[in-house]
Amino acid sequence: MNKVILMGRLTRDPEVRYSQGENSTAVARYTLAVDRRFTRRDGGDNQQTADFIQCVAFGRSGEFAEKYFRKGLKIVVTGRIQTGSYTNQDGQKVYTTDVVVEDQEFAESKAASDNYSQQNNGFAPMDRPAPSAAVGDGFMNIPDGIDEELPFN
Repeated sequence: MNKVILMGRLTRDPEVRYSQGENSTAVARYTLAVDRRFTRRDGGDNQQTADFIQCVAFGRSGEFAEKYFRKGLKIVVTGRIQTGSYTNQDGQKVYTTDVVVEDQEFAESKAASDNYSQQNNGFAPMDRPAPSAAVGDGFMNIPDGIDEELPFN
């Protein structure tokens, strides 16, 4: 069985391209910084370490990533590992490892994400639809105008 579950923060905005042809498909690539459970001791200092995992999402998942994912956002990804290789311009063989995304979702509230972003390099989320007024039950209302674009059936 080839199954991966990751939780981490996006290191940059997703890079999205569309395949050519009659039925173009979105292909979103992004990198997750996933904290390790342990810390490394260097010279008496405890340092949190992270792995940087390359992820790729296709189709509606890629479109969702393009629309809602931004640098610093904490997400959970479920998928499978896929390896490959290619020969670069210098004639050297390069090996790749990606997580092909099967499911992706937010891992924190928008308020927590905004708080994190303000504390880290002043990052401010951009191009996100403004949610309707919160009801007070802890759930966010669906933003206006995206009813037909929900990522589930």
